[in-house]
Amino acid sequence: MARSLTLVPVIATPPSSLFTFNRLHHLPSPYSPSGVLRATAKRFTFVTKSKSVTTMAAVQEYPGNLKRQVEKLFDASLRSTVPDETGVETEVTASLPGKPGDYQCNNAMGLWSIIKGKGTQFKGPPAVGQALLKNLPASEMVESCSVAGPGFVNVILSSKWMAKSIETMLIDGIDTWAPSLPVKRAVVDFSSPNIAKEMHVGHLRSTIIGDTLARMLEYSKVEVLRRNHVGDWGTQFGMLIEYLFEKFPDTESVTETAIGDLQSFYKESKSKFDADPEFKEKAQKAVVRLQGGDAIYRKAWTKICDISRAEFAKVYQRLRVELEEKGESFYNPYIAKVIEELNSKGLIEESEGARVIFLEGFNIPLMVVKSDGGFNYASTDLTALWYRLNEEKAEWIVYVTDVGQQQHFSMFFKAARKAGWLPESDKAYPRVDHVGFGLVKGEDGKRFRTRSSEVVRLVDLLDEAKTRSKTALIERGKDKEWTPEELDQTAEAVGYGAVKYADLKNNRSTSYTFNFDQMLSDKGNTAVYLLYAHARICSIIRKSGKDIDELKKTGKLALDHPEERALGLHLLRFAETVEAACANLLPHALCEYLYELSERYTSFYSVHQVIGSAEEASRLLLCEATAIVMRKCFHLLGITPVYKI
Repeated sequence: MARSLTLVPVIATPPSSLFTFNRLHHLPSPYSPSGVLRATAKRFTFVTKSKSVTTMAAVQEYPGNLKRQVEKLFDASLRSTVPDETGVETEVTASLPGKPGDYQCNNAMGLWSIIKGKGTQFKGPPAVGQALLKNLPASEMVESCSVAGPGFVNVILSSKWMAKSIETMLIDGIDTWAPSLPVKRAVVDFSSPNIAKEMHVGHLRSTIIGDTLARMLEYSKVEVLRRNHVGDWGTQFGMLIEYLFEKFPDTESVTETAIGDLQSFYKESKSKFDADPEFKEKAQKAVVRLQGGDAIYRKAWTKICDISRAEFAKVYQRLRVELEEKGESFYNPYIAKVIEELNSKGLIEESEGARVIFLEGFNIPLMVVKSDGGFNYASTDLTALWYRLNEEKAEWIVYVTDVGQQQHFSMFFKAARKAGWLPESDKAYPRVDHVGFGLVKGEDGKRFRTRSSEVVRLVDLLDEAKTRSKTALIERGKDKEWTPEELDQTAEAVGYGAVKYADLKNNRSTSYTFNFDQMLSDKGNTAVYLLYAHARICSIIRKSGKDIDELKKTGKLALDHPEERALGLHLLRFAETVEAACANLLPHALCEYLYELSERYTSFYSVHQVIGSAEEASRLLLCEATAIVMRKCFHLLGITPVYKI
């Protein structure tokens, strides 16, 4: 059973050339005229000004993560306030819009419940909050603090410090804001089409979500092994090979063109398998010969796999997804050894002729060897997990499939814990997670299909998005302003980006309705709106005539007005957003951040003149910082930015 696809990080062993698709290179400068693309509690308040002495430990340890830096300060305060309570975790959250402060420490109430029976000097949560404030190390990043309600400590950050932090990023680069995760190597298992079947819209979510998770982890300095667990092994290959022999006695001459539509080829072979007992017997014998290593059957199997891969490549090229294939067949030689290990640990029992693992909490056992002695999906998955833990030394393994497979993953994860491969806690490392996602639905609320009830081919869907995007650009007269290459590149970036963003902006566990008109709209929370917003920022910078790289070195950024400060604060929350999206495996959090960033920028630009204003240099730097963060968001979402509209 197919499941996953993977991108290969730079530090991993390169995959075959067939499966490597590099992103755009040699693109024009973003600011050159020709540039189009690039890659209700009672309240009281106590306010104090922080001292001018600087505490730099938090800044040095978490240079780009604002929340982590605030947590570090409160961690020191907690140690001073209640030195005997070493197990207390710091609770810091970003303040909600309209609430006082930028960040809030919420430890007071929980801390009071721990210490109130221990002869403490404190008289209640508010007093604990005041003590936390008093013991907060002095830091240039803090402008002021206040205690409100039952001990909430509100923190207002220094606008000067915020501005300086953004200036530093502009010089040192956005990668200095990358979050730091507690793992060094991870496997992301996603996409996973079946050999001899077309990739259809059902593979869209796994491929897009998996790619974004891999990108976010890679940005966070994790080595990601992008694994494409294709369905390239099993009983169906007997019927496919025999049908291939019937139609093409000279298998050496078989080409993709000769076979034609793989989906039709599969259906034809399946129909013959179901209707012709003689053919069925041949197909069953073919499986034995294939799995026994017969050279002729192996060659035919390889031919079918290669033709399928060429079709898959068309999708991955359009989506700009890099991947390394390790399909079901790769793990086949290891299965017997893994089954024997599980058996030696007393986990495997006989049940109705099959070999199974009984698991507490489940009504059915996990079958690992079928009654005919054959292996199945569970045996392959357990073996792949064993390989990833022992051979590839992965600390975090993420599986991206539809929610319908949740029980399977829960069962085989539990079996792995029973075998001692994984810790009992599902949050401890090495760690496994199933990233489930909902359906892609049509306008009728049912699974997205063509009018003839066929599943929608992914290549056709992506091409349709590009065509519609190009038509919209031509209607706006861009074919007369741009070169054909610029028009085609922009149509591709906007069309494919629209499809990706329309998927990623939804909580992955829910289903969503596929609608070209909505996703290609230039209004609201769409990729088109966001890409155009980025292009407008780039246009402002170009029209200024300023050398933005030189301005980064000589200019000073100020966040003196409320809209400037709100935009600056949101920029500085980028790292913590990415970290949370990684930790929770929820890409839509990054989409929400990006859309809000665009809205914050619009609020700023609608009331503050940039070009020709007394604050031109500062505001151009704020524009540039916004564009840089937007581009990094686009990159993490697998979307190519546009620079002209």
